[in-house]
Amino acid sequence: MTAAFDYGGRLARLIDRLAAEDVDALLITKAANVTYLSGFRGDSTALIVGKNFRRLVTDGRYVEQARRQAKNFALVKQTEGLNKKIVEEIKSLGCRKVGIEGLVMTVAQHAYLQKELPNVDFKSVELDTLRQVKDAAEIANIRRACKIADDAFAKILDVIRPDVTELDIAAQLEYFMRRLGSEKTAFTTIVASGWRSSLPHGAATDKKISAGDFVTLDFGATFNGYRSDITRTVCVGKASIEQRKIYDAVLDAQAYGLQIITAGKSGKDIDAAVRERLEAAGYGEFFVHGLGHGVGLEIHEEPRLSRLSKCERLLSGMIVTDEPGVYVENFGGVRIEDTVLVTDAQAQPLTRSPKTLIEL
Repeated sequence: MTAAFDYGGRLARLIDRLAAEDVDALLITKAANVTYLSGFRGDSTALIVGKNFRRLVTDGRYVEQARRQAKNFALVKQTEGLNKKIVEEIKSLGCRKVGIEGLVMTVAQHAYLQKELPNVDFKSVELDTLRQVKDAAEIANIRRACKIADDAFAKILDVIRPDVTELDIAAQLEYFMRRLGSEKTAFTTIVASGWRSSLPHGAATDKKISAGDFVTLDFGATFNGYRSDITRTVCVGKASIEQRKIYDAVLDAQAYGLQIITAGKSGKDIDAAVRERLEAAGYGEFFVHGLGHGVGLEIHEEPRLSRLSKCERLLSGMIVTDEPGVYVENFGGVRIEDTVLVTDAQAQPLTRSPKTLIEL
């Protein structure tokens, strides 16, 4: 049985942020953070949290759902607009300093709050860091999402063949994941074949698969709100010498990434080391994105493994991707990606589909 989410512990860490940020309350509006802190999984909802109060503001569509999912919060129903009710609650609570999620709050919402609450000082705070290290329940749910994706990949191999379109493959892949227990796709499914496989985010089109094509599939499942992320590249027919050379270089880089993704290292250093591996193989200029990103309630979250990473030190329990790629315009591309658990030793891949080149 999956461990229960520790909402009490999460809220305790949030309360600690009040003193650290010198605010009376935190206004949480980002959906992933609302879910993480309360358990509520709807939209159009905000949390207002102080040392002695926990309010969840939502509308009539979600009252019953919120009552069932967010048992640690007092439910506040709004009927005349979310922002108006937030203002009323902040006034009634007597807050003078309020932390807001400045990276996600719209300019319009911020302007409204300032206009209606002229005596309140608003301060931008960053709460996503609370979610970076996953607990046992989160890891278990991500493992399940990874298993669903792995099982769907095994099934889709029988579908990929000449004259089938990328859209057909994407539809079947998503169907398999749904049948296997996925709530929804973790993100827009990528199926990119032939010359289109050089597009890192080549969402599926009506292009038909041809013999000799690389086909890159980047997809993920969602289980209990938590995502998985996996990429595999296969070849329809026997791979050419150049295709195999590119594939082997990416596979080597991806395997090297698994060796060096460990607690204590920085996101920049890990990215740089894998990038050097591809440069040594002659493909450095064709690796055009970062090595990886965090995965959890969002498909892209902190920490990042990239040239621009702000993560100075990975921690055990973080979950990131390891996804080097080579993309050659008018030829094709290869990406191989696992969702991995950071530990004090070598990273643990949570996606387990085979990575040796599959020639269909």
